[in-house]
Amino acid sequence: MAQAVAAATQRSFRFTWRLIALVAVVVVLFISYASSLRVYFNQQSQLAATRAEITDNQQTISDLQDELMRWQDPAYVMAQARARLGWVVPGEVGFQVIGPDGKPLSPAANIDASGSEPAADGQQRWWDRLLGSAAAADNPAPVDQPTPSDEPTITVDTTPTAPPSPSDSPTDSPT
Repeated sequence: MAQAVAAATQRSFRFTWRLIALVAVVVVLFISYASSLRVYFNQQSQLAATRAEITDNQQTISDLQDELMRWQDPAYVMAQARARLGWVVPGEVGFQVIGPDGKPLSPAANIDASGSEPAADGQQRWWDRLLGSAAAADNPAPVDQPTPSDEPTITVDTTPTAPPSPSDSPTDSPT
């Protein structure tokens, strides 16, 4: 029986050495493949980034080619000369908008229509006057109506009278 126990111990011991050797080989293979896989995944991400950059560059090239084709059109060149340089065609009247600082505004300048600038010298803005006139139309001021006794009665026999002449009116100058 001692031999059987010794044989079983030897078998399990040999099995353990084989298992340790197998685990060691698997670990070495995993480490070598892991570094290779890391390099592979880094290269794949770089490849995807490069492909995206190539797509962006191709789009930029396409946009620049479209712009180049637009510059080949004389009408586009004329429109750009008008917008950027303020050129006018003979027979047209050119004008420039002068800003509040007294300097001409550029053609690309946006005029601020937000109403943030206060009205100068107590003057109302046009939209304030418009709203005021709409409010006044809703609530008109009472008008003094002339009484019938103040006006002469017009009949068929009434003859028109001439308005008083300026020479008939009293003057303030000493005589």
